Amino acid sequence: MAAKLKKGDKVVVLTGKDKGKQGEIASVNPSANKAVVEGVNTAIRHTRQSQTSQGGRIAKSMPIDLSNLALLDANGKATRVGFRMEGDKKVRFAKTTGDAI
Repeated sequence: MAAKLKKGDKVVVLTGKDKGKQGEIASVNPSANKAVVEGVNTAIRHTRQSQTSQGGRIAKSMPIDLSNLALLDANGKATRVGFRMEGDKKVRFAKTTGDAI
């Protein structure tokens, strides 16, 4: 099945403690139905110091369920994603504006 949300998409959080926050998808895990959005759903992780990194308390973005995310269209509003054929290619489009993504 084609992915409605992909890495690099600008999204907005629909529910939860970070409702209304916007960010860019850093990674997607389709099998777990989750995505990591930069600056959203952060947790403090304690890391040990090593030769390469400083260590201490580091804020890390944790995965959030794909159902709690919505794509931002060209107007900056949340939209659902649809699929249509343009020639021989299957493309994603924003349901609010009808523009291809």
